[in-house]
Amino acid sequence: MKALSCRFKYTMLMTVFAAAGLCSSAYSQTNNVSLPDTAAGWVKAVRQDINEAYQLTLDNHPGTYDKHNPDFKKNLDLARDNALALADQVKDAAAYTAVMDRFNVSLHDGHAGVRTSIPATTAPAIRWPGFITAWRGNGLYVYAAEDGKPGAGSEVISCDGKPVRQKIEDNVFSYKGRSDEAGHWWVYSGELFIDNGNPFVHAPQSCQFKHQGQITTQKIEWQARNDNLANWAKSAYVGEKLPVGITEPRKNLLWVAMPTFQPNAAEQKIYDDMTQDITEHRERALNADAIVIDLRHNQGGSSAWSKQFAYALWGKDRVTRQLNAYSPNTEVWWRASPDNTRHMLDMAERLAKENRSDMAAWAKRHGENMQAALVKKENFYIQQSKPPADKPAVNITDLPTDPPVLKTPVYVIVAGNCASACLDALDVFTRFGNTTLIGAPSAADSTYMEVRMQPLPSGLARVVIPTKVYVNRQRAAGQVYQPAITATDLVWSASNFLKIVEQDLVKRK
Repeated sequence: MKALSCRFKYTMLMTVFAAAGLCSSAYSQTNNVSLPDTAAGWVKAVRQDINEAYQLTLDNHPGTYDKHNPDFKKNLDLARDNALALADQVKDAAAYTAVMDRFNVSLHDGHAGVRTSIPATTAPAIRWPGFITAWRGNGLYVYAAEDGKPGAGSEVISCDGKPVRQKIEDNVFSYKGRSDEAGHWWVYSGELFIDNGNPFVHAPQSCQFKHQGQITTQKIEWQARNDNLANWAKSAYVGEKLPVGITEPRKNLLWVAMPTFQPNAAEQKIYDDMTQDITEHRERALNADAIVIDLRHNQGGSSAWSKQFAYALWGKDRVTRQLNAYSPNTEVWWRASPDNTRHMLDMAERLAKENRSDMAAWAKRHGENMQAALVKKENFYIQQSKPPADKPAVNITDLPTDPPVLKTPVYVIVAGNCASACLDALDVFTRFGNTTLIGAPSAADSTYMEVRMQPLPSGLARVVIPTKVYVNRQRAAGQVYQPAITATDLVWSASNFLKIVEQDLVKRK
């Protein structure tokens, strides 16, 4: 079971761009927390919360004792120091949230940090300049614009005398995302032209744009958000969101939409039905011209959904052998701190009361093993040990019992917000040589998973604490998947991706 792992969806200051399944501060839609009513009260609250978040993370995060991550303590110290450096300037909810975002960015761990719980009603009014931008691999481009603004397709060259990349680093990546992950440029760069009230950044005032070979300088006129912002922002970097299911945009081409691995009850049934359909009528996949697996919008959830579909496509035993060969020495180490252990045992009791017996047994087993490690004063309970050194390597050769080999080209559409269980899906799909990734670079995971949330003293935020670490996982912390075909089209529509697929199929002939 692979639960939570930052798979709660964070909004970015109520708005506009999805948070890519990453730990980032956000405003809550409903919350009864009492806010400080003086500047001194805000300073006291943010200082107290930063120091408590630091200590809780130090006491419970697996990284504290992870010999494979010697920089963890240094990054945690940096997160505290960078946040505290801004603390005395905090006078309201927007500044408090920005400071917590600064803590998260400095910690550089997408599965840890702080999530604010401040009511959305306290958020400052969002402003925009009448146009939306999107990153397309080599630069920032105007995706859509109101009349009188830079035309769609215009490249942003610089702002306020700084190259646009530097301006994005200063204004955006200093407070959210990780600029060393290629996928995050696709996800976050457009926020350069969203003013969410962060008092520690200077919104662009004048920018240079290049359009059809001509370079012009334009003043940025900030204005209140409107419906255009909401409508355009939804599709600016990942395109439209298709419902879960299989469609056939043309004969013999199967389009499999998997926009989430956190399906609701109706979507779960669709996942089960389409997997069963491929299993029972596998000739449909074997005889297709191509299979497109559309992961746009997918930020993770449970890896079971992609794995069961892979079983249907390639065969369960074949997939299992490939995965065992891919990462044969992976170990799972659970941080056996008192708080983490109590969390797992409490979870087991709660799940049992909800009659979720399988999940309750899972939590109880790990909680009791963590308790045993705690009694022995060990920092970790190791769930899975390395195989013996003399154990033969996994044989991935096809067996007579395997179903016919799937030779149909499989194209997987990847967006920059693909993280967690979405990356697990790529681990599976890319085991097979007939898979081609198209779109953008993915996001990346740390090796820390299975998060829990613990309130901070002010009630304004919760600290995010992973409870386990993957050791010797083949996919390294911070490793992204690069596409074989980068989709540089400004509009990331299904029709444009279909054109990319058709063009590649022609090249294969």
